[in-house]
Amino acid sequence: MSVSLYVDQHVRSEVTEGLRRRGIDVLTAYADGRAEAEDPFILDRATELKRILFTQDDDFLAIAAERQRRGIGFAGIVYGHQLGVTIGQCIEDLELICKACDAEELESRVVHLPL
Repeated sequence: MSVSLYVDQHVRSEVTEGLRRRGIDVLTAYADGRAEAEDPFILDRATELKRILFTQDDDFLAIAAERQRRGIGFAGIVYGHQLGVTIGQCIEDLELICKACDAEELESRVVHLPL
């Protein structure tokens, strides 16, 4: 079991670095050359790469809801509101998700942080 993450441009680098220090496979939109891409493309890219998207951008919640309603699959989203979860809690909860889940369990689902 192991989940790889795709992290959009709204997530603080402290979260990404903290996850990497814990051995989590993280690819950022910046590193992937997609930092300026529109949100639907970011979700498509994460899905293409078979990575769960971690975001703090609530626009992705509407995109996911629309895709769920229309039956359009996506890799899965983990969402943590910037004011609702600390950096440390993001790292701990994401580590737990990545180490305890399979990517298939999260397919076309939205998980909210904190857990």
